[in-house]
Amino acid sequence: MRLIRLGAEPSAIGADVRAALTACGTGTQALGGIALLGVQPPGCPMPLDAIVVLPKGVLVIVGVDLPDPAVKLEAPLGGQWKMDGWPLVSQDGSPNPAAEAVAAATAVAQRLQTMRAEPLPVSTVVAVGPFVGQVVQPTVDLNRGVRVLHPKLSTLLSAARELATATVPCTADHAAKLLAVLQTTGTPPDPRSLLTEGFSDAVAPDLASASTMLIPKIGGTRSPLSRKRLPDGTPQKTPWAVFAVAGVVALVLLVWLLVLLPGGDDNATGSTPEPTVPQPTTVVVDGTAFVPKETKTDKECQAQAFGDVKAWLIANECSELLRATYETKVGDKQATVLVADLNVLDAPSAKALLSVVALPGSGGVHGPDGKPLENAAFASTSKGGHVQLAFVVWSGGAGDASLDPIAKSALRLPVTR
Repeated sequence: MRLIRLGAEPSAIGADVRAALTACGTGTQALGGIALLGVQPPGCPMPLDAIVVLPKGVLVIVGVDLPDPAVKLEAPLGGQWKMDGWPLVSQDGSPNPAAEAVAAATAVAQRLQTMRAEPLPVSTVVAVGPFVGQVVQPTVDLNRGVRVLHPKLSTLLSAARELATATVPCTADHAAKLLAVLQTTGTPPDPRSLLTEGFSDAVAPDLASASTMLIPKIGGTRSPLSRKRLPDGTPQKTPWAVFAVAGVVALVLLVWLLVLLPGGDDNATGSTPEPTVPQPTTVVVDGTAFVPKETKTDKECQAQAFGDVKAWLIANECSELLRATYETKVGDKQATVLVADLNVLDAPSAKALLSVVALPGSGGVHGPDGKPLENAAFASTSKGGHVQLAFVVWSGGAGDASLDPIAKSALRLPVTR
């Protein structure tokens, strides 16, 4: 278990949670996984003592401070909590604090779904203290994936083994994407660190699959080219005709490769240079003239994004980002326009990204200079597996509402020349 501390524990019992997770040690000897301490993902109604990302599940740990130690705690999700037979009365009048914990876990699950991260079961752990000897929960609550416990190594290990039950372990690559969605600051651990914490390597299954396809599976007790034995038990010599046929096949393959391989050093990549086409000096959309200035293409979409848009791109596929910069005049003032096209997996992915982009303060993409356009007028749309974004600011300054029509028109500008 590797711990990443992002903030202070919001509850007093959170210190015991941290101590129990620390006792797991690094690696998979006890548990494995990554624990984010003092984290509050976007959309979560409250800061959390921990989110534990395991290879087979996610645990949302919410601390609840009881007024006194208890020998026995009766903790139904939908009813009155009792400490040693006495009703637990909260300051806000609610019968128990589990409702807030379940709401927080639900918010985490919804964020993972919105950002299309790795589908792992998300469960709730309500850590209670300062001390509880025994916790009694109804069976229906246990079946819902909620555990109320006093946090120590043994109880957290039991909860993790009962709740993290995904049939396919999360890969290191998907774990990094999932962590990027949950933590809004810092950088997720590198794949090598995630592998040491029990997350699977996606390379091994792919290689196994490729080997099965390329190498014929041998059936029976010998292969078709195995050496036969004579009636007296001595091996029969392999006919030279077999080697002759193999040699002819190898020669044909060699000639075929020589024909296909490009020759000469002038075009070592084998690609045909694109013809030079005269570029237009302006592009007119809805009566507004846009002067093209710069275009750029990137294969790593997430590296050129920020905010929730970057988190979504880390968690999902994006094959290409095209960006184009234009200049235009609105009245007698100059404006700068950035148009971006993101090529994602499919139409549902484009709509999912569009719903993230449309939220205020959700981020966007950098300009070709690697910097975002501050406070820009913004418009967005999607078509098929593509999401188009348009940002407009006054040259040398921020944008305002008067530039909104320009941003909508800019969605029709080409992003390549």
